[in-house]
Amino acid sequence: MVNPTRVLPLILSLSFFLIASASKVTYNVQNFGAKPDGKTDSTEAFLGAWAAACASTKSAMINVPVGRYLVGGASFWGQKCKNKSITMRIYGTLVAPSNYNTLANTGNWLKFERVNGLTIAGGTLDGQGASLWACKTSGKNCPGGASTLAFYNSNNVVVSGLTSLNSQLFHIIIDGCQNTKIEKTRISASATSPNTDGIHIQGSSGVSILGSSIGTGDDCISIGPGTSNVWVENVSCGPGHGISIGSLGWALQEAGVQNVTVKTTTLRGTQNGLRIKTWARPSNGFVNGVLFQNSIMVNVRFPIIIDQSYCPNSNSCPGQASGVKISGVTYQDIHGTSAFPVAVKIDCSRQFPCSRIRLQDVNLTYNNKPATASCFNAAGTASGYVQPSGCL
Repeated sequence: MVNPTRVLPLILSLSFFLIASASKVTYNVQNFGAKPDGKTDSTEAFLGAWAAACASTKSAMINVPVGRYLVGGASFWGQKCKNKSITMRIYGTLVAPSNYNTLANTGNWLKFERVNGLTIAGGTLDGQGASLWACKTSGKNCPGGASTLAFYNSNNVVVSGLTSLNSQLFHIIIDGCQNTKIEKTRISASATSPNTDGIHIQGSSGVSILGSSIGTGDDCISIGPGTSNVWVENVSCGPGHGISIGSLGWALQEAGVQNVTVKTTTLRGTQNGLRIKTWARPSNGFVNGVLFQNSIMVNVRFPIIIDQSYCPNSNSCPGQASGVKISGVTYQDIHGTSAFPVAVKIDCSRQFPCSRIRLQDVNLTYNNKPATASCFNAAGTASGYVQPSGCL
């Protein structure tokens, strides 16, 4: 005899599954004309699928099947979306035009603006940036190029399981956004590719970057003005310029950076490790409340660096002091090897010295010997085992 107390929950679970499935509508980009041959321009097909998903009052899935899809510069606008739950599930690869002049004046290849409740899951984005890199490194007058994936003034965005290859410029931009999560993402470009930051954040709050691998020709992660409440965890970086707060302080009136946590990271062969960088110019900007914790350095040129004398080519800043005020920065459990004798370099503003800088349990070596440290205009404390010592 069947026990009705066991059957009823099964019926209810099945009913819930059927209702949930019926409430989500799927749009296949191939049904809008996308061709998975890597040659046919499928831009309008992707925009058509996006428009349909936005017009739906039900949760929507944009399905990108296996294949290579050539997509030109595409802007996905969200201000008129009725839908606040759209998932773009990518099984294939989106390919940028091979001629970089096609995107020369766009600034971004795939742009999402004023969207709310978007998830991009899986797939590969191939920016095909190598020809533009070659042009730039040759010294020719080249177009600006385009960043691969950009989110502007958007809320509640998740990027999960994505691979970004060979971006012309930045791989991912987060600008003016609230509550953004980047997880299980792989970013890759040549060590010699110029201006190919992995993830750039500015003017945003509530950003988390988790369980990701980033290797580029510029910063793995860069954090710009007006950014707060950032959480970076379980990230590997290299090649590249490291994980950087800055450059800050170019503008006289500039929003600050606060409440940033970077923990459980590995940096291999990078130019810098954990960096804060500001222009040597007047500014009302600030950096406050930063925790760098549990980082492994493998042959990193400057594992710990604060640089407030940034003035490349003595352009627009010679002889000036940075106005950015830096305080409340902790380096905790940072260990490994430096590629340069000076493993800790803290060079702060002579006008506004750094305050509350804390080194705790730091162990950095150079050529199997203790590394050295250099500090200017910095006040703080050292505790636990700190090597190199004598800086604070």
